[in-house]
Amino acid sequence: MAGFTRAGALVGALTLVASLALTGCGDDEKKPEFVGGSAASAAADPGTTAPSSPAAPSGPPLVLSPADGTKNKPVSTEISTKLPDGAKVSSVTLTAASGGAVEGKLRTDGSAWVPSAPLKYGTRYTATLTATGSDGTSSQGTSSFTTMAKPKSTIGSGLYLFDDKSYGVAMPVVTEFHPGIPKKDRAAVQKRMFVKTDPPQPGAWHWVDNGTQAYYRAPEYWKPGTTITVRIALAGVPLSNGKYGDIDRKATAKIGRSFEMKVDNATKKMTVYENGAVVRTLPVSLGKKSTPSSSGTMVVMEKKEATTFDTRDDPDPANRYVTDIQFAQRLTWGGEYIHAAPWSEHVQGRQNVSHGCVNVSMVNARWLFDKTRIGDPITIKGTERKVAAGNGWTAWSQSWSEYIRGSALPVPAGGSGPAL
Repeated sequence: MAGFTRAGALVGALTLVASLALTGCGDDEKKPEFVGGSAASAAADPGTTAPSSPAAPSGPPLVLSPADGTKNKPVSTEISTKLPDGAKVSSVTLTAASGGAVEGKLRTDGSAWVPSAPLKYGTRYTATLTATGSDGTSSQGTSSFTTMAKPKSTIGSGLYLFDDKSYGVAMPVVTEFHPGIPKKDRAAVQKRMFVKTDPPQPGAWHWVDNGTQAYYRAPEYWKPGTTITVRIALAGVPLSNGKYGDIDRKATAKIGRSFEMKVDNATKKMTVYENGAVVRTLPVSLGKKSTPSSSGTMVVMEKKEATTFDTRDDPDPANRYVTDIQFAQRLTWGGEYIHAAPWSEHVQGRQNVSHGCVNVSMVNARWLFDKTRIGDPITIKGTERKVAAGNGWTAWSQSWSEYIRGSALPVPAGGSGPAL
């Protein structure tokens, strides 16, 4: 088993990797970074602000949550009420004691109104909610509440998605938590993780066993040209271990063309598809039997034109080496890459000699490196082991029916639509 040093790597991912017994052919100094987080107010989508001057209520008053006079509410608080049969929310207003209006949006299922940014700590708010019945009568409720002081104990979080970047069709939305989210808290946290796609495509979340990561994907690869808008609204979310979510993270990214790599150990060849058409077939050398490559569908997580694999901390002396590598594309946290291997060109297409990586020639490695994007999928079949869940962005390593069993909330067979 190879061991790898990740100076400056993200602690959440390190916790995950530490739990896996994995072999890989190398590592570099740094993992992909998170997007930044912001608690600043974001502009709401068109139509998210409540209509002004609603009609005078004619029905029974509504009792809101939070209840009137409530103190120490989390800044993740949403506004809700028990609606009369057949009634629907027609407007919600939320104002701070200073008079500032809060923008927000009603959940798709009508269950609650969600502020577009975290509320401020230690601040008094007044909410007014109006609902309209099927007979045209309106009901209204008002509540004033105060948010809690800023907590001292928070949970770290991350989002591997960046604004205005273009990704491959298998790019999952990847969130990370340190320490991991306890199983009993995952449903509450998942309710605060919002994904919207254009054109619309259903999807679902899946948690790795230790709660350090959650992935969001659709039943099939994203459609080329899809825009993905994400808000991980974790700020102020209370957890059972006494911690609170740290900050909200947001990103809007684009999915580019379709580009797939398929590797068959039986033929020791990689077939490359662009927009569904075969564009090249490459000979490869995979991991030898003592250090096999992982079978399954993985995605390109990071690209380094030049790096150094240093495995001198491996407990097996046979697996210790320091090697300069070109055109490296990371597939797993455990150290499996696609990369140039001029030393194995004479056996590529015929024999497996690597420490778990996909070896290709210098010419082919350069060509592939210039073509791929983060999030492009690679499927490897026929090796001695399967990729371990959580060893990389493994959202696609399971069938859809298996994948949705990892959700903390019920998922329809075809996937869920956006919650907001």
